[in-house]
Amino acid sequence: VVFGAASEAFSQKNINCSIAESIDRFEPVVAAARDAGIYVRGAMSCSVGCPYEGEVAPERVGYLAGLMKGIGVQHVGVADTIGVGTPLKVQRAVEATLKHFDLNDISGHFHDTYGQALANTLICLQMGVWQFDTSVAGLGGCPYAKGATGNVATEDVVYMLHGMGIETGIDLDLLIDAGQFISDFLNRPTNARAGKALFTKRQA
Repeated sequence: VVFGAASEAFSQKNINCSIAESIDRFEPVVAAARDAGIYVRGAMSCSVGCPYEGEVAPERVGYLAGLMKGIGVQHVGVADTIGVGTPLKVQRAVEATLKHFDLNDISGHFHDTYGQALANTLICLQMGVWQFDTSVAGLGGCPYAKGATGNVATEDVVYMLHGMGIETGIDLDLLIDAGQFISDFLNRPTNARAGKALFTKRQA
């Protein structure tokens, strides 16, 4: 995975170079990986908002997606790194990405800072996106995005998908066990609402 950003300021803070410079750096890496038969993904950070620049226009996302496509990246993740996105903003970012990548080559990556990650996942699902990054117990964050929480909790996404009749191949009970295990180990409460509710119900 090569990690770019739709925000110039975040690109400088996160990987210490401009967007254009990052693409120049990625190009030989992507070429070498593909020559070796390795599937290459690109992460597009700050696709709806940036801690330094504020709101990020869909055109900036499309610009980055086009650059990544141009160097041979095969799949891109539309990432709301600081969790400020709302469904329509995320939809516009994905629409901008779709001008360069097929629906099957796009994934969603939504942090839950403002409690919007599950809604943002659902709007993408309704657009036909079927690949998402999630985090057990909602763990994670970003060192260059102060206050950003982890990705949408895997337990919550799986609970939603199962409730919609969508097969995931994931055992929700075992997933909840994993989330509870790591939360206990880290001595912190889980950020997975469905996980917490179902674990509590099980205990009762």
